[in-house]
Amino acid sequence: MHCPICDGSTSLLDVVDFNKSCEEARGKFLPLTGVPIYFRRCDSCFFSFAPEFSNWSDADFIEKIYNDDYVEVDPDYVEARPQANAELLKNVFGTQAEFVRHLDYGGGNGRLSQILQEAGWQSKTYDPFPSDGRSIETIGKFNLITAFEVFEHVPNVATLMENLTRLMSEGCVVLFSTLITDGNIKLNERLTWWYASPRNGHISLFSRMSLNFLAIKHNLNFGSFSNGLHCFYRDVPSWASHIIK
Repeated sequence: MHCPICDGSTSLLDVVDFNKSCEEARGKFLPLTGVPIYFRRCDSCFFSFAPEFSNWSDADFIEKIYNDDYVEVDPDYVEARPQANAELLKNVFGTQAEFVRHLDYGGGNGRLSQILQEAGWQSKTYDPFPSDGRSIETIGKFNLITAFEVFEHVPNVATLMENLTRLMSEGCVVLFSTLITDGNIKLNERLTWWYASPRNGHISLFSRMSLNFLAIKHNLNFGSFSNGLHCFYRDVPSWASHIIK
């Protein structure tokens, strides 16, 4: 099986139970389902992924992952994470907000965009899952796109990147969060990393090298602010020049 990012060869990494969730980091363990989820790892760019999810339909994801019990494995998505991300954006870009046309990609319940609108931002939200029937071309173009805790959920990385590049204006920054695998996933060691959690829908796990490869593949620049916060960009808008030198 080839890597969906760099087309390199992949090796079987490990198998975990479907109910492995991010809440294990807080000491909460769900009952085992007995359903094995196999992860593979690219031998070249070190992208790790669970290939079976690429064959799931929207209905499969809604039934088995993003159902009424999802809040049990990710309680922060309802309010705590949108509030924290809104504060981050206001702190970083607050004085430049009048120049920002913002889209929260994968925005879920739309709470982040709502908070920013209340603070006077031009902000929209769009979530491609489940599809609301809108074509990506009808959404518009934006000079700041956020995708917080989105990348690890996508079963098809190519579709994600195609969507983001279509939504970017000529001068645009895509600010996204996802924890990188560097130092957290190793060959010949069990996949115990808390972030590798199928029950949360964490099925695509990126190394820094794989993210850089994605940028090059789509004619973008890539940078990291930390192990969890990153950006893609083309020409840097003047209002963002203080964070991207």
